[in-house]
Amino acid sequence: MQTKIQKAIWLVSDNICFLFYFIFFLSGIFFFWPLALLPVYIFLAYIIDYKILKKIYLNSQKWDLNICCGDTDGKGVNADIVEQKAPNFVLIKNIYELPFRDKQFKNILCSHTLEHVERPDDFYKELKRVSENVVLLVPPIWDIGAILAIRVHKWQFLTIKTKHKNHLPKRIKLPYSWYHKKIGQRICSY
Repeated sequence: MQTKIQKAIWLVSDNICFLFYFIFFLSGIFFFWPLALLPVYIFLAYIIDYKILKKIYLNSQKWDLNICCGDTDGKGVNADIVEQKAPNFVLIKNIYELPFRDKQFKNILCSHTLEHVERPDDFYKELKRVSENVVLLVPPIWDIGAILAIRVHKWQFLTIKTKHKNHLPKRIKLPYSWYHKKIGQRICSY
């Protein structure tokens, strides 16, 4: 549950991010025009990564488990830590102890989740425990907006690919992950 202080801080940080992009845009127009393209690039990278590629991979096959699904349907079991309206939904209480049997699923899709968790290695091991094949979708290094998502992301993956099958890519802890401990991490569904 969010406190009023957290909501106020998040509202201010939303406006600061918007102001940051707007200043880049204006400074690019008046002083150095390539800077004006940075907010456009960030927006396009987000659209390509989160909207286009995610949809392509989600619809590429039937997923036995679509974990951290938001409101998407993987055509099998859909699971998340927040109540969703997806069909065949399971609410997850602890991502490090999933409520499924060993190798219960053949194919899992875990989309844009590992950058949010405190212990990605432990979560990945748990995904491997319940499935033969784990497909991870992570924000690649070219998605600059993911690096700047200070309220939600703890990790940046050092990869140019979005999709990784049975492999957890290398990553670095983002320098502002302290923010989540102090203010709280924003949890949202896309």
